[in-house]
Amino acid sequence: MSPSTEAPPTHGGDHADPQTPQPGLEPGPKKKLRVAAVGDLHVAEAHVRPHRDLFQRVHEDADVLCLCGDLTNHGTRREVEILLEDINDCRIPIVAVLGNHEHECGRPDEVTQSLCDAGVRMLGGEAYEIDGVGFAGGKGFVGGFGRYMLSPFGEASIKAFVQEAVEDANAIENSIRTLRTERSVVVLHYSPVVDTVMGEPPEIHAFLGSSRLGETIDRYDNVSLVVHGHAHRGAPEGRTHKGVPVYNVALPVLRTLGDTPYRVFEV
Repeated sequence: MSPSTEAPPTHGGDHADPQTPQPGLEPGPKKKLRVAAVGDLHVAEAHVRPHRDLFQRVHEDADVLCLCGDLTNHGTRREVEILLEDINDCRIPIVAVLGNHEHECGRPDEVTQSLCDAGVRMLGGEAYEIDGVGFAGGKGFVGGFGRYMLSPFGEASIKAFVQEAVEDANAIENSIRTLRTERSVVVLHYSPVVDTVMGEPPEIHAFLGSSRLGETIDRYDNVSLVVHGHAHRGAPEGRTHKGVPVYNVALPVLRTLGDTPYRVFEV
């Protein structure tokens, strides 16, 4: 699939000092794009405009907003409606991926369609270009890291589990491959490196991401940085084996860094 090059639609308080923009690995010679990112908003049915401030002010600090999954608690229609009430206040393009929580109700395609109908560019094997910067990615999947990564051996259920991880990584790779931009951002929910899950109990590391995602990213030279969520108690930064910066932008992690409910990067 070829990446979309049309300009995505925009979405329509006092504001705390934004965090210092973080540089990408290879910013390139062109004008830098300010990319804000956050994941794990976990909108619940009892919430009333829970992230209004975030979506109303982010345009003051960034040109694009990346949402890194777990935007709702269970993926229910009402949760998505509440989320969209806030998203409609956003004045800049949004690209997003689903998280595991959007799958809980068994209607992830319906969640995706609702977000697309609201103008959000969903990354699930697709890719988009915004002002010369490419955006690719997807949810990702679990499986573990390095020598502890689960292999397709033994029971059929284990092999099927690993196969899903492989297929998910392949879809993300296909989206990266379609980009022809010198600078690209990969948006995930699950972590591609163990660095950014450190702080979580080691017993659950295998359920927070997979080295397959990091290996996929490292096959491409135009990836400037990676953003993901999911690991609420993880570390804010890491790198792939090749050195690509990886940032955990789960909202609980961002709250340990300051009051700004997103992190801003210059790409």
